[in-house]
Amino acid sequence: MIMLTVSASVPTLRPACSTETSNCPSSATPGQSAFLYSALALVALGTGGVKPNVPSFGADQHDENDEKELSYKYTFFNFFFLSIKVGALLGLTVMVYIEQEKGYAWGFGLPTGIMFASVVILAARFPRYRYKKPMGSVFTRFIQVIVVAVKNHFKGVEVTHEVKLYEVATEESDILGARKLSHTPQYRFLDKAAVMEDPELTDITDRWKLCTVTQVEELKTFVRVFPVWASTIALSLSLAQQSTFFLAQSKILDRKLGPNFVIPPGSMQVFAVINAFITVPVYEKFIVPILQRKTNHHRGLTSLQRMGLGLFISIFALASAAAIEHMRRTHSNRSGLSVFWLVPQFFILGGAESFTYVGQLEFFYDEATDGMKSVCGALFLSEIGIGSWVNTALVKIVEGATGTGEGGWLRDDLNESKLDYYYAILAAISAVNLFLYVWVARRYKGRHQG
Repeated sequence: MIMLTVSASVPTLRPACSTETSNCPSSATPGQSAFLYSALALVALGTGGVKPNVPSFGADQHDENDEKELSYKYTFFNFFFLSIKVGALLGLTVMVYIEQEKGYAWGFGLPTGIMFASVVILAARFPRYRYKKPMGSVFTRFIQVIVVAVKNHFKGVEVTHEVKLYEVATEESDILGARKLSHTPQYRFLDKAAVMEDPELTDITDRWKLCTVTQVEELKTFVRVFPVWASTIALSLSLAQQSTFFLAQSKILDRKLGPNFVIPPGSMQVFAVINAFITVPVYEKFIVPILQRKTNHHRGLTSLQRMGLGLFISIFALASAAAIEHMRRTHSNRSGLSVFWLVPQFFILGGAESFTYVGQLEFFYDEATDGMKSVCGALFLSEIGIGSWVNTALVKIVEGATGTGEGGWLRDDLNESKLDYYYAILAAISAVNLFLYVWVARRYKGRHQG
């Protein structure tokens, strides 16, 4: 953030542009581009360090053996999601206004100061946090299981009911600070990594030769959650529209709010944020108690059901986008249409994100073993980037199939495009994905189910 602020403040680090017309006669030099991209790379790296760890670290502050604290843990996930939306709301309104009125130096400088303050606040509570000791690289343990299982497979090792799988005799597992995991019958091939052929000739301390049941079950857990993760990527594909085609639509509609104020195109995302401020508290305060009595589940809906509900809602968001864009494209006075016609697609998609995102937080935290909670958190957050990549690939496919000239669905001029057709395709993809997700979710058997 400091580098971004410097990039926007120091004239030699940016192209010479006219502040009145936003016209830049010269392009950025290689050095200017390198400085900017380095700053953006550090932002991505920092975000990757924060977002996967905050949910698990925050949830770890609540004792799972205390019924009252356990309920607070799930409330924390909702408030964590809301805290992200508070940041988004300020970014889409206050920061956009500051950038327009004061420039990017202020627009980057102010959040840089806020980030510094957040580090101070975090550090001030260091003596009060509950900590879990580092447990080593979970990916190293995964590779060890795969290597030993493959080696034993080619040796002809078989896993039968008579074969006893190896586990340490201590109360805890040999993964520092991690509890032991019970054996589950799924993915029996991986069990070969815990088969001890000859106790006298096997070095039981070398995990490249013999793995424990807990270590094998850790990898099994990762394999189990992977299909659930993969079947929710379609929502990230939908969310990618907010910063691409939804934004492009906002630019060409009437954004006047009163005689003197024009709504910035990017600020339309505030309606998705508003939905989160409505949906999450209402669901937590009023809907959950009702569902608890109906379903006898402590959260009203299971995390898998909550995710499925979000995926279901996303279909309506894209169907709404397709209908509104068709109306706009065929309207006799397209330039006179208000940007507020786009509110439904932003608002509904915000509801889909609220249900799915919090459901994912709950699901991945509950299913993750002691040694892989932050890894599971990073796994579902990676969907955001993958959704953007898939969206780019889909755009290229549509452009290749329909062309970029006359008759093309996606052209530089949205008035000449058929963006409503593209939204219809996305709605169809979301519907197919929902059926796939339901199929996966109904067959999912978590580690707590044995």
